[in-house]
Amino acid sequence: MRPISILFAALVTVAAFCVTETQGAEKGPSAAPLSEETRACIECHNSLNPGLVQDWLASRHAKTTGEEALKKPEAERRVSAKEIPGALRTVAVGCYECHGLNQGVHKDNFLHAGYRINVVVSPKDCGTCHTTEADQYGEGKKANALANLDENRVFRALVDAVGSVKHLKGKRLVSGKPSASTLNETCYGCHGSKITVKGFVTRATDAGDMQFPDLANWPNQGVGRNNPDGSSGSCTSCHPRHRFAISVARQPYTCGQCHIDPDVPAWNVYKESKHGNIFFSSSRAYNLDNVPWAAGRDFVAPTCASCHNSLVSNPDGSIVAERSHNFGARPWVRIFGLIYSHPQPKSGKTYLIKNSNGLQLPVTFTGKPASTFLIDRDEQAKRQNQMEKICQSCHSGAFIKGHFTDFDVSVREADEMVKTTTLLLSRAWNMKLADSANPFDEPIEQMWLRQWLFYANAVRFGAAMMGHGQATFREGWWDLTANLAELSERTKVGE
Repeated sequence: MRPISILFAALVTVAAFCVTETQGAEKGPSAAPLSEETRACIECHNSLNPGLVQDWLASRHAKTTGEEALKKPEAERRVSAKEIPGALRTVAVGCYECHGLNQGVHKDNFLHAGYRINVVVSPKDCGTCHTTEADQYGEGKKANALANLDENRVFRALVDAVGSVKHLKGKRLVSGKPSASTLNETCYGCHGSKITVKGFVTRATDAGDMQFPDLANWPNQGVGRNNPDGSSGSCTSCHPRHRFAISVARQPYTCGQCHIDPDVPAWNVYKESKHGNIFFSSSRAYNLDNVPWAAGRDFVAPTCASCHNSLVSNPDGSIVAERSHNFGARPWVRIFGLIYSHPQPKSGKTYLIKNSNGLQLPVTFTGKPASTFLIDRDEQAKRQNQMEKICQSCHSGAFIKGHFTDFDVSVREADEMVKTTTLLLSRAWNMKLADSANPFDEPIEQMWLRQWLFYANAVRFGAAMMGHGQATFREGWWDLTANLAELSERTKVGE
């Protein structure tokens, strides 16, 4: 056994016990016993990375054991595994309990201070206790976000256009290939990168020279990153380490890391919506930690999580919506236009979609859906009914019906504007005003891109969450109309 002073062990236990809710800690029982390995981790990292250790001490993981978690009533339980491995049952979920799992498949595993440690904690590791959540996440678009970029040649063309470095070659403007670092700070910052082990390097630390894995594309917390154990995804995209608090994941700021304008303006719309107004005015009164989450008692106006994935109940405990970590499981329509709105995909692996024109897009340029890959009308109706039940926790039937009627009309009319623009782009290609080899790299093509990726999305998201400013003058109807008029003028050349 690695020696550790009795005094230090006592101090760690007391510190964990004394963390209170006023310091931002989640509610939970008193400090759980620590494993020998985790004590050894804390012994060094408490001086090297004190913020990290204190953040973990404030977590629910630091205060409970696997056995205690399994004893919770089913509706209140935060673990979904039927059984928890013996080593995790009687101790707190500490450093080693997460960084020491599944060592045989972790290519980033290395010998560190006498213990075998993995650098990257993956959804497969979290799935040891949170089995259902990890499985649901793996089925969705988020866990497949990297593949959905890299395996789709249409999106690859867009990524290359976004990250390309322009420079003059004589009198001609040419594009250079984007670097991995540039891509990691653009599209892949949210979608994720592939983390690989290039080898091992020796680094000087406060504890002396130590050898570490040399990881490519690290750090990266993108939702679809590929991990060294072969899994995809990052739980810490929404549950930041080392506290992993549900109270953070439930707040709109977390979704606002990636879902921002101009392409996915959900955060911007929410801020100016009535729901956002109420949240920002009264969120101090919210209980962001309760499971299940009761509408009207724990929260008033919903956050993103209320509608899209949280376990929502009524104050009497009756369940309104089951928890899901597949964020595409509740919506019936995908308003993030590719190129048009369309029914939600059946699978999170959207790169498998192929429309009747042979492109990896859910609709053709003229708006015909690739129905084989999309949910049918019955499933759409079922999902919309489920969403309306969430709305019904606070709103009357007439209010809900009126909202969704207006939403449907706005989405349909935005799609019509996109279709007109798409036909004009086709006209531009026929007139040789642009080269269709990459549909995103020339000015007239970028006007078309802005029409559906920026302006129509602003209308759709604004209509979905009643953020009317975004839907009108800020990248909404005004820009949708003006952009269409300009593109129409440009394609009159030669008539």
